[in-house]
Formats: sequence, C-alpha cells, structure tokens
Amino acid sequence: MVPVLSAAQLRQADAYTIANEPISSLLLMERAAFYCTQRLMEAFPKDAEVVVLAGMGNNGGDGLAIARLLHGYGRPVRVIVLTHKTERSPDLQQNIVRAQEVGLPTEFLDEGAALPEFPSGATVIDAILGTGLQRPIAGWLKEIVRTVNQRPNTVLAIDLPSGLFAEDNSSNDPGAIIHAERTYTLEVPKLALLMPENERFAGHWDVVPIGLDRAFIAGLKPEGMILEVGDIAAMMPARTHFSHKGDHGHAWLLAGGEGKMGAAILAAKACSRTGTGLVTLHVPHGKDTIVHVAIPEAMVSLDGSATHLSALPECNKASAIGIGPGIGTDPETANTVKRLIQDAPAPLVIDADALNILAENKTWLAFLPPGTILTPHPKEFDRLAGRASNAFARLQTAKALAIKLKVVLVLKGAYTAILSPDGSVFFNSTGNPGMAKGGSGDALTGIITGLRAQGLDPLSAALVGVYAHGLAGDLAARELGMDGMVPSDLIEHLPGAWKALRLENRDQKNP
Repeated sequence: MVPVLSAAQLRQADAYTIANEPISSLLLMERAAFYCTQRLMEAFPKDAEVVVLAGMGNNGGDGLAIARLLHGYGRPVRVIVLTHKTERSPDLQQNIVRAQEVGLPTEFLDEGAALPEFPSGATVIDAILGTGLQRPIAGWLKEIVRTVNQRPNTVLAIDLPSGLFAEDNSSNDPGAIIHAERTYTLEVPKLALLMPENERFAGHWDVVPIGLDRAFIAGLKPEGMILEVGDIAAMMPARTHFSHKGDHGHAWLLAGGEGKMGAAILAAKACSRTGTGLVTLHVPHGKDTIVHVAIPEAMVSLDGSATHLSALPECNKASAIGIGPGIGTDPETANTVKRLIQDAPAPLVIDADALNILAENKTWLAFLPPGTILTPHPKEFDRLAGRASNAFARLQTAKALAIKLKVVLVLKGAYTAILSPDGSVFFNSTGNPGMAKGGSGDALTGIITGLRAQGLDPLSAALVGVYAHGLAGDLAARELGMDGMVPSDLIEHLPGAWKALRLENRDQKNP
C-alpha cells in the first residue's frame, strides 16, 4: 500500500533521510529534481519553451534545479524568481548560483511588479510554494497566481500547486491557488490530492519517488493508505480443489421494489460474479419471473407485498445479507430494515434506501452489529451524519462514525475511502468517470455481499470489493469507452478483474 503522509510527516522523513542515508539537503533536492525532470520531459515537445516560476523557499530550489537540468538537456528554459520575501532558503541560493554558472536565463521579479509576458504555447512549471504553506496566499503573490490562472499556458506543478494546503483546505482561499493541469507530487501522495474539490487545482497527479527512507516512512502512522493490486490479490478468498458450493457461502440480497427492480438485478448479477456459492434474491411478490430470466443462477424469495419489502424473510442460513438497492422507504420496508439490524442473522451490508431509512431514524444506528458494512455515496452519507462543507470534513466525520459505530464505512466516489473501526483509512486506486452512472453502487453492494458471504472479514470484503469493482470498470472502459459503458458492462468484466487478481496472487507466491 502507498502511504499518504502529512506535510509534517514528510518533513520528518526528509530530515531522517538526510541524517541517516546520509545525504545533504542539497543533494536530496538534486535527486528530486532529476526524477521530476525525467517525467517533465515526457510532458511537452523538445522545442517547447518552458517558464519556471520559483519561490524563495525549497520548492523554488526544486524549480531552479529542474530548470538547470532541462537547460542541460537542451530545452529552452526561462526562470522567473518571485521575491515575495527577503530571505532565500540556503538550497535555493545554491541553485541560483548553479543556474547562473551554466548560463541559465534567470530573472528576479520584485514584489509589486507585473508578471512578464511569455508565449501562450509555453509550458509553465509552478515551483513557487510547496507543502510548507500554512495560510492562504495573499497580496502581490496572490495577484501573480491569478495572472497565471488567467493565461492560456499549460501549468505543471511540482509537489503541490502553489497555494494548496497539503491536507485540510477548509480555510483556504480558492482564488489564491494555482490551477495545474498535472501535479508531480514528491515521494508520496498528499491528502489534498484525493479530495474532489481540489481536482481543479491539481489536475491529474503523479507520484515521483525521490528516495526518502522507506523504513522510516513505514514506521509512521499515515493519513491513509492507497490500495495496490498486490495488497488486494493477497486477500482473495481461497478456493481448494475439493471445494463445493456450500464452502463458498450463501449470499442473500433484499432488494428491489416497484419501478426499481433493475437495482435488484444489478446487485444480484454482481453478487453471482464474485464466486459465492449460492445467491438468493428477496423481492416483492410477483417479481420472480424477471429474476429467473435475468439471473438463472439466483434463487428467489418472495415478499408478501407486490410493491415493496414488507417483512423480513427467513434467512437464518445466510452467510451474509445485503439490503438497500431499490427498496424505497415505505414504513413497512423501514420496519424490515429495523428488524434486520436488530436480529442480524448474518453479517450485513447496507446501501442505498436502507441507508436513507437509517438517516430518517438515526437512533437505529445504535442497533448496527459491529462489523456491519455501510456503503453510502456522499449525499447518502450527509443525510446519515449531517451535511459536510467539503470532502475533507466529510472524511473526518466518516472516520469518527466508523470508530463510534464499530462498522466499516465505504465512502464512494473517486478514490473511494474505506474507513475501518480502528480509525484506519484506505483509498481505492481503481475506477474511472465512466462508472458515474446509476446502478454502479448496486453492483458494488452485490460484490461486497458476495465476498462477505465467502468468509472475508468486513474490512477485507470492503477493500477487495471496492478494488475489484473499480478494476472491472477500468476493463469495461478500456474496451467500450467511458461514455458508452454502463454498470451491466462493469459486471460482465468482473471475471476479468478476478482473473487478473488471481494471476497477481500467483505471481507473488511464485516470483
């Protein structure tokens, strides 16, 4: 897993690496600049003019070192150092001297001066401010940032777009943050890059390893962890040569209602593609035909009502139960949800309308069995826990709620966050915007329920389910494109996702 570190933790990792590698801060900066330069040279044509905007701190030093390396490779480079304060960092000063020694064009822009013009086709490298920023940019430097944002140039940011805080931007000034098309963030991702409201500033981001001490970083308690394929492959449910359907669990799904049977079908189809031994779908009376036609592998349990779920079925033999897709919020359905969480004959996965019912009856949250998995999208979560001002605040609330209720909470979206009862936070690395369509969440409910039925613990079921769901979406997008793909296509690509994970697991065991 890839750790997500705070700005303070990165300073600690910098200091530890410098002291224990050992390496000077200047040489560490040179190493970072080298690796960034290799990435940057892939981002623009060889003859494209490059303008490096450098601040007075170490982010500016990174920019000067990158500019000198680009100059050495024969790239046309111009450096503008913004003198927004009187003192220069020592490493910046050293890089200014080195730039001048190799004849790199370097100019200094005094406070109050207007940003010089440069060609509209020039690529701007933003190295003004980095992760050390703790208050919003103001005054002349804010005007410089606004000028850069108003110009048509492509902007590439080093570490973070200038003005963006590394973690919480609730108190920041959005008008004083660089808008980058791409961000080359050093060593590890920063939490701000995973928040949807910051996409307009950071654009697409890449991690550039710079050789900080990995053992030291591994000993830190990170802000979160980003899932990688090897982590998920190692969690896959075991399948033995002599196993039979009874060994792989019986998943029950309580889903569907008048006009929303599609949600039930998608959940059950996805569940049947997880490897679970048996799938039973409990639906309103008279809806059995559509289930048998759409999913011949699934068994059907019929409710007494023809329009909604009115009572809890006999599901004592279930290995896991998922509830919510398409069920509506009828009072009888709400009572069914209440009975289910109070009696809980099996581990629970709760989604969609079942979450909305809990939001309308918040005292019922106390009945949730420990280890229950909740899978809200942001609006469902806000109904459940109160409206959040931004994604960072929502994440903190979700973390606290997972701890309080002793549940696993899956906060859906790009970089879906999976929050565990011990306060750990995991971010998903698969998925794409083509999945942002009605029904994708229903499929995820089915996947996680199927994995939970096979005996995975709540956190592992959520991690594997979210990752595989996104991976299947990526496979569908690769074949069909993001515009035309639908959740049914995602489900059809689940076998490919499982196959890829099994192959990864095999390769890990037999390197």
